Amino acid sequence: MTIEERFERIEHFTLGLSEERRKDREEARQLWRETQRHLNDASLKINDLTLKIADTNDAITRIGEELRAADQRLGERIEAVDQALGRRIESLVSGIGEFIATRKG
Repeated sequence: MTIEERFERIEHFTLGLSEERRKDREEARQLWRETQRHLNDASLKINDLTLKIADTNDAITRIGEELRAADQRLGERIEAVDQALGRRIESLVSGIGEFIATRKG
């Protein structure tokens, strides 16, 4: 094998390595771009979920406040009905007592 043939083989081999490295770099760039795209998508989804969680928390807080207010109103209503019922029972007991007193006398 002559020196010229050896140089040609070395040049051919080096071109092959160079082409292989170029393909590797391009593949690495594509993987990097794809990874960045996935990270951006994940970030957007996380932001959306964060907003949904915040909305849910606001709704839970609002509903809790509404339930506490309704519970307060119900408690007040029960108290008013209880007092009215107490007055009515007192009135009935007093009326029965007067009725019994008039029957005996």
